[in-house]
Amino acid sequence: MSDKQMLHDGAQRAAPRHVAIIMDGNGRWARERGLPRVAGHRQGVEAVRRTVRAAGDFGVEILTLFSFSSENWRRPAAEVEELMRLLRRYLRSEIADLHGRNVRFRMIGDREGLAPDIVALLDDSERMTEGNDGTTLVLALNYGGRQDIARAARNIAESVRRGLIRPEAVDANLFENYLWTAGLPDPDLLIRTSGEQRISNFLLWQCAYSEMVFTDKYWPDFDADDLGGALAEYAQRDRRFGSVAGGR
Repeated sequence: MSDKQMLHDGAQRAAPRHVAIIMDGNGRWARERGLPRVAGHRQGVEAVRRTVRAAGDFGVEILTLFSFSSENWRRPAAEVEELMRLLRRYLRSEIADLHGRNVRFRMIGDREGLAPDIVALLDDSERMTEGNDGTTLVLALNYGGRQDIARAARNIAESVRRGLIRPEAVDANLFENYLWTAGLPDPDLLIRTSGEQRISNFLLWQCAYSEMVFTDKYWPDFDADDLGGALAEYAQRDRRFGSVAGGR
């Protein structure tokens, strides 16, 4: 058996239920090749395609991709425009294929900050695939972890003010139901590409006990072998959730 096959088989046996990825390095990938940043973003879309397929092959139930943060609006207008154009193209061209492969699509983040036609495409994509029971692909768009928590707190406070919730009923379980990720399990594994070792305001509440794997590979070069390697590393971790090994 080849090393690649052994890696694939090991990753499949130990696949986490929910994998989240910070897709980083598109700009540096392009710069090292003397290309404009938008070329890196375009190649990054190909990495998304590869990774979604690989996640299904490895038995990952939920794949969450950090595709556009609430802070990314600060980038040059031309780059933001290109990112939105690529998003439109992806939603128009890929969702039918995802639907055909039994993938369920979901978006988390602030829709109010997105263009109306993008919101319509997102809504259509979620409706088309809502009955699928294969891998769930979650795109985090216009998303920030602090914003997610602040929004949840604001909505809970409003519910308390209206008498819908008693203050003493507010606990971690209730709070989770007000996050954009309501109904989704927390990520078991968080992967970040490009060598950076921080989570950059991504799923701050949800990643409290996530295992983390950082890879030097830029996102446009990320492939099934890289995902398999991260899953194999995850399989070696001892997840204790605040307890001690062996319960001692």
